[in-house]
Amino acid sequence: MESFLSQAGLAAVFLFGFLEACCVPIPSEITFGFAGVLAGEGHFSIVAVIVVGTVAELLGSFVAYTVGRVGERPLVHRFGRYLLITHADIDRAERFFAGRGAWALPVGRCLPVVRTFVSIVAGFIEMPALLFGILSLIGTAVAIIAVVAFVMYRLREFRKEAAEGHLAAAGPGGGAPGAGSPPGGGPAAGGPPAGGPGPGRRSAPRHQRTAGQDDQPRPRSPMS
Repeated sequence: MESFLSQAGLAAVFLFGFLEACCVPIPSEITFGFAGVLAGEGHFSIVAVIVVGTVAELLGSFVAYTVGRVGERPLVHRFGRYLLITHADIDRAERFFAGRGAWALPVGRCLPVVRTFVSIVAGFIEMPALLFGILSLIGTAVAIIAVVAFVMYRLREFRKEAAEGHLAAAGPGGGAPGAGSPPGGGPAAGGPPAGGPGPGRRSAPRHQRTAGQDDQPRPRSPMS
């Protein structure tokens, strides 16, 4: 899944978001979380991830809404098992709707357990299509923005901690060699060799005798 997202980019984000909203068991947290990581690395825009994901999830939720409104329970119970939809999933979504009214839809779209089934239940209760679209858009956009923002925040914190750990491991003087101090402690480029005469040192005269020559006695002349 991660490799397909890396290669296909926003097309994969759209496909996975659409299928997940159609009740195909693809976790949206993984889809948009990894898409947020790729956006943080500069593969594509964060705004594009949010827009494409929101549109894909909205279209997929309309498919699930239509199935629930047209086919109702018999169709869902008959073919739901092929998408791993159980009676318990539908009952859980219906209990979530009970007593909460229409605003249970955007809230449910933000919850990982019931988000893929609230659209079917909205079709069961025959919620108006326009109201369903508006509330589903609100809940879907909030959920995707929350996931992408959290991933981007954690990615920024991870990079910050990694940079601080690198500086701490380097130590006060363990950074990269600065200008004029070549690696390995050798002489700087263009400077005098190590041990050679520097700017403040005077070179020894060429005629200076080496140590030991002054200590040897000079030979006497035969005339003395």
